[in-house]
Amino acid sequence: MEKEKAKKIFVRVAAGAAAILVGAALAILLALIFWLKENKIILENELAQTRIGFLSLAKSLNVKIGDLNTSLENTKRDLAIASAQRDHLGLQYNDAMEKYLQEKSRMDDLHSQIGQIQGSVQTLEKLKSIDPELLKKYSKVYFLNENYIPESLAAIDAKYVFKPEESYLFHSKAWPFLQVMMATAFADGIDAKIISAYRSFGEQMALKSSYKVVYGSGANQFSADQGYSEHQLGTTIDFTTAKIGASFSGFEKTAAYQWLKDNAHQYGFVLSYPENNRHYQYEPWHWRFVGRDLAQKLHREQKYFYDMDQREIDEFLISLFD
Repeated sequence: MEKEKAKKIFVRVAAGAAAILVGAALAILLALIFWLKENKIILENELAQTRIGFLSLAKSLNVKIGDLNTSLENTKRDLAIASAQRDHLGLQYNDAMEKYLQEKSRMDDLHSQIGQIQGSVQTLEKLKSIDPELLKKYSKVYFLNENYIPESLAAIDAKYVFKPEESYLFHSKAWPFLQVMMATAFADGIDAKIISAYRSFGEQMALKSSYKVVYGSGANQFSADQGYSEHQLGTTIDFTTAKIGASFSGFEKTAAYQWLKDNAHQYGFVLSYPENNRHYQYEPWHWRFVGRDLAQKLHREQKYFYDMDQREIDEFLISLFD
């Protein structure tokens, strides 16, 4: 009985405890549900606020994106315009550069032509100042009339002549070349003396007449008629030595002649009548000033003055006194 009674009490106590636990659990559950509802509302409010903020931000971003797209399109348009302008300017630049180069080429050509004209004018002016007779072939070819006189004559220094008491004249513009040549030969120990230089038309006529008296027609072999003598130009000289004197005999065997053969071209002098020439007999003593350019050319090519064509000789007139 007691056991039965105790069992019932235990059951009732357990049921009460269970009821209490269930009630507590329900209370907790209800409290939890209430809390969740409150948090749900809070979360829903926050979500709504977030959604509103997001929508506002998205709207603002869309506006900015639109502005950027508009700006981008404007930039693209400006770039296209700038590119077109650049291309247009490039074409204008190329056209301008082409025109500039054409104009520059034209101006360069014009400048060159002006330079050539100026050079030609200077050449003509220089040629006008040089007596063209000075490079003519006079030996039985060209003729100098009785009125011809060199533009100016200078006296040859007495120490270089065979007869110091006599006066010898030489073309004043050619004299510096002769003077240097004589001074150099003298320094080299060469006994070379000038025995004949400038002769006028009348002097040449008198000389030739005297030769005809002695030699008759044979005088034509060694003496030019008046008007055909190189001496009348004032640029020709005859050499001798103290030993040989006025006879000229054997001059070709002297050290003076050998020195002239080796050096005279450097000072513009050439031998007019070498062996076997067709004008006069061999005259190793007779030397003519023709300018350094021509004299050096003849020396290099082993030619003589009368071997050249007159037109070729005339090309050296411009540099006769250079």
